[in-house]
Amino acid sequence: MTEENQSRPFDEKKGEILLEIARKTIAEHLGLSYKPSTDLDAASRDTAFESRRGTFVTLKINDQLRGCIGNLLPDKPLIHSVRENAINAAFQDPRFAPLLKQEFKKIQIEVSLLTEPKPLDYKDGWDLLDKLRPHVDGVILRKGPYSSTFLPQVWQQLPDKRAFLEQLCMKAGLPADAWQKGDIEVLTYQVQYFEESR
Repeated sequence: MTEENQSRPFDEKKGEILLEIARKTIAEHLGLSYKPSTDLDAASRDTAFESRRGTFVTLKINDQLRGCIGNLLPDKPLIHSVRENAINAAFQDPRFAPLLKQEFKKIQIEVSLLTEPKPLDYKDGWDLLDKLRPHVDGVILRKGPYSSTFLPQVWQQLPDKRAFLEQLCMKAGLPADAWQKGDIEVLTYQVQYFEESR
């Protein structure tokens, strides 16, 4: 897929379909009946859903994170990716217990579509701070076997660049100041995201 196609925005209607697919997938896994507002089989025949993109599915309850799992690379068709990440966010996020049936109606679902990550060329920690774009860039840090990512939405909770990088380093299992050393691989990406209105 060309970069142009891979980063082409989805309209709100398609975003709503992805949210419905994620919710229906979780409901089925819980053994619950859920009737989407759209005929998903018919709607998902649109070729746009066959595109390959990195996706993340995020679950929240009362604005608190309840699960978030995704894939950074566009290695799967979009619908397959959203279904898989919905299951993983609900039941496989190691930070949380598996979602319970009684929580299903409380969750708010968010689906993020990623552009392909690109390496960020920087000289040192100060240069890295200068080049990061809050509320625009998702960031991936990699060093040896350690890696982590924050979606651009995380800037809402961590608007300070230094705090953002410190938390990202710690998420990867690295010292909080590891980003200052200049020897960490950094990649950035952007997202288009859709969230349920509840």
